[in-house]
Amino acid sequence: MTGSSTERDGTGGDGGTAAERISLSVRARDAVRQRIVDRRYPQGARLVEREIAEELRMSRVPVREALRALVSEGLLELLPHSGVRVRRLERADVRHLYEVWEPLAVQASRLAARRVARAAPGEPAGLAALRDSLKRAEQAASDDEGAREVAAHTAFHDEIVALSGNPMLSRTMEQLSGQLQLLFGLREEPAHMRAQHAVMFRCITAGDEESAAASTLLHVRDSRAVALRSLFDDA
Repeated sequence: MTGSSTERDGTGGDGGTAAERISLSVRARDAVRQRIVDRRYPQGARLVEREIAEELRMSRVPVREALRALVSEGLLELLPHSGVRVRRLERADVRHLYEVWEPLAVQASRLAARRVARAAPGEPAGLAALRDSLKRAEQAASDDEGAREVAAHTAFHDEIVALSGNPMLSRTMEQLSGQLQLLFGLREEPAHMRAQHAVMFRCITAGDEESAAASTLLHVRDSRAVALRSLFDDA
């Protein structure tokens, strides 16, 4: 990485104003999260702040803040003496994640369908984005582009939460989003689960709360079974 030592240690250059530093921290967090999700940083890998700063061509301050944020998200874990490593997902981690995600996902679909019903005959803001994420996932699957499909599937679930119109639900789901995206990238995605997304979408666009909730519950439980089978050979 070129530049002065002042730029490297974050006291100048992109250290900047508080707003600039926050923006850089978010960029660093997103970049590291993506590298974890697409397994460029594999599970168990130790991450070195200095090396990541050089790779991202930014100072160490926003990288340090990004790593702390990813520890809070559950994608990284602190090492006993210093540093961090990519967290390994154990069987219990996957089960705990699904135990929390299931009721949140079901409620998000129910609330999204309710908003659609209340907006009729119009269309609420957010429904077009949900439709687009479903189309992107279907196209990625057709093109056999796994990473793009994972991103689109994650976006599909994120857009349902956004469509729910509940900011507290959105903030809660932000804490799970990175772990879910990692999990989606590690497990297989059977065709019947892709079809379940289409069913969920139809129920939401019909404004049918209970069918949206039921189809989402089925999807999350199938996803859990597939994840445990793919990662740990669970029956």
